[in-house]
Amino acid sequence: MASNTKEVITDMSPVIKVYTDGTVDRLFGSPHVPPSPEDPITGVSSKDVTISSAVSARLYLSKLTHPTQKLPILVYYHSSAFCLESAFSFFHHRYINLLSAEAGALIVSVEYRLAPEHPLPTAYEDSWDALQWVCSHVLDQTHFKKDHWITNHGDFTRFFIGGDSAGGNIAHNIALRAGSECLPGNVKIIGGILSHPYFWGSNPIGNEPKEDVEENFMQRLWLFVYPSAPGGIDNPLINPMADGALSLSELGCSKILVCLAEKDQLTARGLVYVEEVKKSGWKGEVEVVVVEGEDHCFHIYDPETEKPSVKNLIKRLAAFISQ
Repeated sequence: MASNTKEVITDMSPVIKVYTDGTVDRLFGSPHVPPSPEDPITGVSSKDVTISSAVSARLYLSKLTHPTQKLPILVYYHSSAFCLESAFSFFHHRYINLLSAEAGALIVSVEYRLAPEHPLPTAYEDSWDALQWVCSHVLDQTHFKKDHWITNHGDFTRFFIGGDSAGGNIAHNIALRAGSECLPGNVKIIGGILSHPYFWGSNPIGNEPKEDVEENFMQRLWLFVYPSAPGGIDNPLINPMADGALSLSELGCSKILVCLAEKDQLTARGLVYVEEVKKSGWKGEVEVVVVEGEDHCFHIYDPETEKPSVKNLIKRLAAFISQ
């Protein structure tokens, strides 16, 4: 008699498990929540939109001071290792509400497809498609029905991309691609926000583990979400400083804000990334913020805390968008 017991074939605890029957058990995250016609705390309105058969997004509109007000646009890519969480999850819905209100911005939070059901580079392609969809709103003729929040209130002269962790990695790679490929309507990205970006590589930097490198969780995670990655952990998508990576001078934006946390093991490589951008010959401005005493994506998981570190970081991100 055949056993109905599922067996684990991939164990990436405490993040995710995959079973022999193809089912996936996501061990970390928050439940999906609906959009809010008007958030009771921030006054921000949100709604869900379909971009394509594979990609969707949640739009956030900061409370308007007058009916024709134009707002800066942020295309945002959520965090959580390319395999967890969602643009529709509680953690990210709560956080983007607060950021939209503080920045006075129109935010497009992208729902890209997740690994392992959709291994990388799917998330990168979905994220690029979403960016093109937003930019296409400046065109006179489109093959889709335009969203009136974007057409009525989006200011394409103040256009930003950003994300946290895996989303910060996506934002970097989107900025590089925008440096060589024109966006619809020739829209220009003013700034990119890379918060706690997920970068890694085979050669340890700073306090990264120097023993059993191949067993390090960050490396195992990358090979889990992108098992066919050319070059493995030194693929330029995860290691922007790898041999053969596109020059950082090609970044297609005018300024970058890199946000890091003192206790995050990704911080050492994030600091090296900042220095490499500065040395690359890129013509933009790069700023870095390192928050003392905090760990990875602390502002996502508890944004309503009274801790000054969270409030100050959200204010810093908002100022980058609205200044």
